[in-house]
Amino acid sequence: MLFKSGGVAAAMGVVALAGTLFATTSIPALAQETTCGTDRNIDIAEMTWPSAAALAHIHAMILGEGFGCNVEVVAGDTVPTSASMLSRGTPALAPELWTSAIEEPWERGIEEGIVVQLADAITDGTVEGWFIPRYTLEAHPELTTAEAVIEHPDLFPDPENPGEGRLYSCPPGWVCELSTSALFEAFDMENKGWNLFSPGSGGALDASIARAFTREEPILFYYWGPTSILGQFDAVQLDLGPVDIEAYTCNTDTDCREPAGVSAYPSSPAVIGAAAWLPEEAPEVAAYLAKAGLTNAQISSLLVYGEENMADAAETAENFLRTEQDLWTSWVPDDVAERVLASLG
Repeated sequence: MLFKSGGVAAAMGVVALAGTLFATTSIPALAQETTCGTDRNIDIAEMTWPSAAALAHIHAMILGEGFGCNVEVVAGDTVPTSASMLSRGTPALAPELWTSAIEEPWERGIEEGIVVQLADAITDGTVEGWFIPRYTLEAHPELTTAEAVIEHPDLFPDPENPGEGRLYSCPPGWVCELSTSALFEAFDMENKGWNLFSPGSGGALDASIARAFTREEPILFYYWGPTSILGQFDAVQLDLGPVDIEAYTCNTDTDCREPAGVSAYPSSPAVIGAAAWLPEEAPEVAAYLAKAGLTNAQISSLLVYGEENMADAAETAENFLRTEQDLWTSWVPDDVAERVLASLG
């Protein structure tokens, strides 16, 4: 998707919607107009997961309509996007780059001045672990840790084996399936009356969680954030104890035959990464991006709209710009905010 500058049209009081020109209230001229700063095309990586995809379109609309940049949203994923940024300086921007999987080459690229980290995309870090509903915790306040929950399989009955508890794991083939299985073994849960349930797919896991919350039934499940599920439902993350990197590494490695022990999930850094030329040529854009981090809760909340309305990433981004104006307008100069708002009609 290609976004061209809407600044001139907006300033003239004209907005293009669905191929039709509509007159709007003209925007008062400001003392100094904020511009993009570069004539280069700013390509933004749209990753394959919902939060990163929505963020790509939020930035594309603000840069295109607000700063007057030539912006293109391109397909991306962690490894190929970072490799291309490091070798060719493109894409120019990765709005939610999880750097734990590319730690060494990414750090080397920063040291060599090839790429930069403008901000944390998720300001309070990513979330991964085991969850229960808040209403279950309120009914049983002692269930704050995984060990406490494991002592009560009767409170989380397996629908197919009511006398045993059920832990909802990850779909087959996902890395989190390995870690959940390893923790299940490390906690000796089978001998304590638990079954490890594979949902078969991400959609099936979501459906199981949604069904339990809708019926206000207890459920113990693995999940991660930011996601629409954690935005829709009030889930509480259990304390799995401290992070043991050696144990966690083994628990996520197919070649590590025996679970190394119990470890909480480390929070993976997710950054706003950019080619080094972007802040050099477009400092105003870089200054905006340096402020554009969001919390887990904020990202999960914006994803709820997409889930409930079957909206794509672009529609989810537009809804965010319409409904969270107090938030995102604080990131940009006033004239940029006015042009973006004008483009939204």
